[in-house]
Amino acid sequence: QVQLVESGGGLVQAGGSLRLSCVVSGSISSMYIMGWYRQAPGYERELVASITNGGSTNYADSVKGRFTISRDGALKTVHLQMTSLKPEDTAVYYCNYKRRLTQQNYWGQGTQVTVSS
Repeated sequence: QVQLVESGGGLVQAGGSLRLSCVVSGSISSMYIMGWYRQAPGYERELVASITNGGSTNYADSVKGRFTISRDGALKTVHLQMTSLKPEDTAVYYCNYKRRLTQQNYWGQGTQVTVSS
């Protein structure tokens, strides 16, 4: 089992910044993909950013140049630095851990991000 606990959400004005954190614990494998997803009301959950055990990153087109995903070397915490926030970034943000070999998925409880115009 893997446990994920997110923090750092909140209310911010457009143009502002927030930093989300996801604390990872449990049975962590050496090959994984960590991701941040978001889901706005009435929309499907979408991938925002991901990072592999090798350090490769991937971003949704809508957040490229504004968001940065990072992790500490031991994968205890994964961060999502969000800058130049827009009202359309408003959503519940979820941390995800996926084992690359077995494709097992684990989710955090989510943290609300609200960007006011």
